[in-house]
This record gives sequence, C-alpha cells and structure tokens, in this order.
Amino acid sequence: MLTRLLIENLLLIERAELDLCDGLNVLTGETGAGKTMLADALNLLLGGKPRQGIVRPGAREAYVEGSFLIDGEMLGELPEGSVLEEIDLASQEASGEQDGGAPDHREGDGGALERDAANGEGGDGGEVEVVLARRVGAGGRSRAYLNGRAASVADLRQIGGALINFYGQHEHRRLMLASTQLGVLDAFCGEPQQQLLKRCAAAIAQLREAEREIQHLAELEGAKHRELDLLQHEIEEIERLDPKPGEHAALIAERERLRALDALRAAVAHSIAALSGDEQESRGAAQLSARAAASVKAVAGIDADLDRIAKRLESLEIEAQDIAEELRRSACGLDAEEGELDALEDRLAKLERLMRKHGGDVEAVLAHRLEAVARRSALLDAERSLKEAEARRTAAGERLGSVVQQLRANRLQAAERLEVAVCEELSALAMPDARFEVRLTEREPTGSGGDAVELMLAPNPGVPIAPLREAASGGELSRTMLALMSVASSEAHRSSLVFDEVDAGIGGQTARAVGERLRALAGSRQVICITHLPQIASLADRHFTVSKDASCEPTRATVEEVGGEALVRELVRMLGAESDSTAARLHAQQMLKVA
Repeated sequence: MLTRLLIENLLLIERAELDLCDGLNVLTGETGAGKTMLADALNLLLGGKPRQGIVRPGAREAYVEGSFLIDGEMLGELPEGSVLEEIDLASQEASGEQDGGAPDHREGDGGALERDAANGEGGDGGEVEVVLARRVGAGGRSRAYLNGRAASVADLRQIGGALINFYGQHEHRRLMLASTQLGVLDAFCGEPQQQLLKRCAAAIAQLREAEREIQHLAELEGAKHRELDLLQHEIEEIERLDPKPGEHAALIAERERLRALDALRAAVAHSIAALSGDEQESRGAAQLSARAAASVKAVAGIDADLDRIAKRLESLEIEAQDIAEELRRSACGLDAEEGELDALEDRLAKLERLMRKHGGDVEAVLAHRLEAVARRSALLDAERSLKEAEARRTAAGERLGSVVQQLRANRLQAAERLEVAVCEELSALAMPDARFEVRLTEREPTGSGGDAVELMLAPNPGVPIAPLREAASGGELSRTMLALMSVASSEAHRSSLVFDEVDAGIGGQTARAVGERLRALAGSRQVICITHLPQIASLADRHFTVSKDASCEPTRATVEEVGGEALVRELVRMLGAESDSTAARLHAQQMLKVA
C-alpha cells in the first residue's frame, strides 16, 4: 500500500504531501490544475523516463518520494534479486533501530527527507516500509533511491512494478492492440503462465540462433571447395616465405649496405691511413699525437697547464689507435658473397608482393595467415557443425512445441473463466446484457507462444458480437477495461491499483456503477483514482483536490485533503454548479449520504 506521496517542484507543484489510506483514494481538480502530476510522480517512482519540462520553472530539481507499507506475505511475492535483498535488509534494520529512530538520508540542501524503512512501524506487525525516491535535475539527469540508498532506475522499475499497477488515461485504447489482449489473458492465467512465457522466449531464441547458424554453415558448404583451394594456396605461399615481424625494414637497410660496399671500403681505408699513416711512411694522427705528447713531456713538472695538456695528448694518441683498430675490424666485415645482393632483392620483392596482397605490412600478412587457417578449419568442420546445429534446431523446436501447447492449454482454460468473470463485472458496471468472448487462433510461434487472441464484445442485446476495437464506444471500452483489470488483477498479488481517468466517456448512473466497482475493489486492496466525475468522487474514503493559483509567478498548484464542508464545495464544483447553488449543495450532500 502507498501510504505517503511527497512531491517537490514537479510541474506546477511546489510542494505537496499526500497521506493515503488503504481504501479508495480520489484526486480531483479543475482541468489544467495539475491532476496529472500524480501520474507523472508515480511514473518517476516506477522508473519511467522524465518528460521534458517536468521540473518546476526556476527550481534546480524535482523530487518525488513514495512510502509503501508491505506485509510478509506480499514480500514473498516480490521479484527475486538485489532489490528483494535490499528490502530484506530494511526489514532487519526495522527491528533493530526502532528505539534509535531513523537515520537522515537527506541529499544536498534542496531535497526532502528520504526516510529509511526502519522508522519504528515495522517489525511487530510483520510489515516493512519501503521508500522509493527519484530526483530529476532541470537538465534531465535523474537519480534513484531505495530506502535512502542510491539505486538504479531499473531497481525502481522492478520493485515499483510489483507494488503498483498503473492504468493511464489512454489505457483502454491499448486494449485494441492484439499484444495487450494476449497479455490480459496471460495475466489472468497466473504466475505459472509467466514462467512458461519465459521458457517460450528462451526456446524461440535458441531456435532462431540455430537457424541462423545453419544458414551460415550451409553457405560455407556451398563455397567450401572453391574457397579451400584459395585458402590453401595463400597459407602455403606465406609459410614458404616465412616472414618475420620487422623483416621488411631490416631487408631494406641491408640492401642499401650491400649496394654501398665499395664506398664503405674506401672510406674505411682512408680513415685508417689518416690515423695510422700510409705505406709511404707518412705519419698519421696517432703518431703525430705521440710526437706532440713527447715534446711537452720533455719539460714536465715546470708548468702545471703544460702537464695537463701532456696528459690529454697521451689520451688522444690512445683514442686514435683504438679507432684505427676498430676500423680495421670493420673492414673485415665489408665483404659479400657472390649473389648475396641478388638473393636479398628477390626475397624483398616476394615479401612486398605479399604485403600488397594482404594489408600493406608484414604484420598484416601474418594476421591474414591466422585468419586463413581459422577459415580453413571452419570450412573443414562445416559438415560436422551443420549436423550439430540441425540437432540443436530440432531440440529447440521440440521444446518450443511443448511450451506452446502448454501455453495454449492454459489460455483455453483461462478464457472460459475470464469470459464469465468479465460478464459479471460488466453487469455491475451497468452493462447487464453485454456478451464477452475470448477467441484464440493458432499462428506461427513467437516468443509469446503460438496463439493470437481477439477479445470480442456485444455491448447490447441483439448486437452481433464483434472485436472489441469495433464494437465498443469510448465509455463501453473504459468499462470493459475496468472489468478486465479488476478480474485480471484479482488473480495477481495485492498491489495498489492506480486509475488515471478510467471514467473517460461515461456519466450518469454508469458513472455511479463505475464508482461502486472501484469501491468494491478498494475493499481488498488500495485504489487510487484521478477522476472528474462527482459520482465516483463521492464514494472516496479519502479525497484530495488540486487547485491552481495563477496570480503567482510561476503559476502554483496545491494539493489538499478535503472533507466536511470543503468536500461538499468540491462536489458542487464537479457538478458544474455555482458555489452558492442550494440545489447543487443538496445534491452533493445526498451523494455523500448514500455513499
């Protein structure tokens, strides 16, 4: 049950707090006053996408918080997973923190207090308070909270969907969709049907995956022999050459060296002669350095600067001799075998041809080889893989067929019960002579089974039964939707029901009948209804009104609970009469009296 709804800076609402009861809660107000703010607030709590402009002009963010009280039995009906674990944790905290009070989970300086589940009301009665909250910034970014802790929007969607069944203004129009009609019937079938639907979706996914693989493998088989020859040629061509990473650059550098051998030899010979002297006994740099060092050493010990220079001349002599020796060793390596350059040019040409064919560098050539080997293996294994895929397709098809039959059997059985139950509901909604049927036809299996559902209605005696989308007026469609939702939801767990103007297109005694049906529903579960009909509003256990003050900038809407004289005035307004109309006041008072 939704016990409290707090709204801040949402559309025209600056701040509103609704304390809801466990019966029939009604929200009314003039057109444009902001009744749909409840729908927008609940949409946020249910993990919906914030619509543009939802934050009140001038505000930094909008905030919505809903407190739900659930008992142990309903806790067991909630979906399994991290959200359920979070609620279990809250339940444990509730019993451990009753004496200490609830921690403050306020975030920032503009938000409302997010109350923890542990507020002292849970535990003893087997009930747990669950608090869902959502912040939406003016820029559209939002944050979600569960029991005061950060949560994901998916968490809100999961838990909120289990706590509230929301039927919007145009929900009755969705009844014209075949998928919606099938969903209504499956909801009436109960939880086992939902598990079968999951198995059906898994089987159809496995079947389609196997069929895609079979198609792919069949294509491989068709191109197998032609492609195998090409792949084998490419693999052998690369393996014969056996290229190595970085080889291309190394070959180019070696080619340039071999081409310049004569120039290299001449340069080394000239350098050695310059350092060591030549055959004509001309002195080189090493001998000249030694001679200079000897001259300076002859006067050693007299001048410190000259002594230092003498040491440097000795080092210069040694360095010149070392360099000359290194040049002689290098000269020994400046030889090439006959035909070595031609062999290198040939390998480089072959390597560059492979590079042009397979990607532009050696790394791409090596990668292509790996891909070709893998492709060759796939082609060689295609026949075996095809048989395996066909076996998987057969198994998935058998599983799908079995689940489709189970789904159909459940639907046929539930259809008969649904027809009787909906006719009873329609009779209570001022359509006593209406006939309602559920027709199933077989179709190609999909993730929802192998059935198409058509809801049929004859709203009046003597009228041929026809598809719902053709037979019903707007008011009749609204009542049929209410009847279906009442029956289908009675088969589900005891979540709160929210109706946003389900009374569209009806009035008079029919409106009273719809109100009676809503009140009857509220006898076993919480019902929240946004309405514009006084016949329904007069039956409420708790009544809230939305009013708009256009004198403010920006315009401000307020929500308040009404009773007594204020309630009479609101019903008079809803009857379309002047506030001082005596007849309208008497009518409003009579409506409340007979309620």
